[in-house]
Amino acid sequence: MENIIPKEGAEEGIKKPNWLRVKLPIGEEYKHVRNVVDTHKLHTICESGNCPNMGECWGAGTATFMILGNICTRSCGFCAVATGRPKAVDWEEPTRVADAIRLMHVKHAVITSVDRDDLKDGGSIIWEHTIRAVKQMNPQTTLETLIPDFKAEKENIQRIIDVAPEVVSHNIETTERLTRKVRIQAKYWRSMETLKILKAGGMRTKSGIMLGLGETKEEVVQTLKDLYASGVDVVTLGQYLQPSKKHLPVARFIPPAEFAEYREIGYDLGFDYVESGPLVRSSYHSEKQVIPGYGRNKWLQEKAANAG
Repeated sequence: MENIIPKEGAEEGIKKPNWLRVKLPIGEEYKHVRNVVDTHKLHTICESGNCPNMGECWGAGTATFMILGNICTRSCGFCAVATGRPKAVDWEEPTRVADAIRLMHVKHAVITSVDRDDLKDGGSIIWEHTIRAVKQMNPQTTLETLIPDFKAEKENIQRIIDVAPEVVSHNIETTERLTRKVRIQAKYWRSMETLKILKAGGMRTKSGIMLGLGETKEEVVQTLKDLYASGVDVVTLGQYLQPSKKHLPVARFIPPAEFAEYREIGYDLGFDYVESGPLVRSSYHSEKQVIPGYGRNKWLQEKAANAG
């Protein structure tokens, strides 16, 4: 879900609405983050995924780091990250990521990765090393990890559970019907199983859905129900945008009012935190999602104020 700001001319057939316009990244803090990322030779999903919130987040001194390289073994129809044969695992990467987080003085860090189906462990060992390094070098920093499905293999998922990041996220991305077209090598229920294993291990879990790929409202609601049944605490919903002409086209631009409706549905179902809007991406406002009850309590206060 981090795949966004399309390249010029990428969107075909449907005019992008005004609510999807974003500001170009500027400011001294943005330049500082840019320098740290470049100096440490790090990858960020902010850049690889063309995220629309990069200016806002980098301007606030935060970034979502992408480990295990910037080449994915999967070829999802929505994603801007390059597909192909990844380079060898860089075992010094965990230290570089942890040091960059220290230099950026972030209170909350987000880490994700490409899929590494070429590795027997799915990349889970470098994940474990990275989380440990971040926690050791930045003991006051909270951490969200946006992980692959690891093919729902318990041994690999357990490595994440053992180092206990504050939030573990794995995105379902789309509805069950559209999964084969949108995610290709992924499986809807395998992702749900990964989330169940994480929850059973005591993790605060999170998942995200892209809208605008041809799903129906009923399918979105069913996906939310499936995620809740899988023990997910936090859910995000955002607008899919076509990264290039080679990627899946946008079927529909979802108006803000419809995103607001899904937020209400999510909270009514019982989720602890729901982030829903056209420009929402997986790591958007993730620092607030660490706190149990924060989103739900805010929603209940809004309801009480509106009722009054």
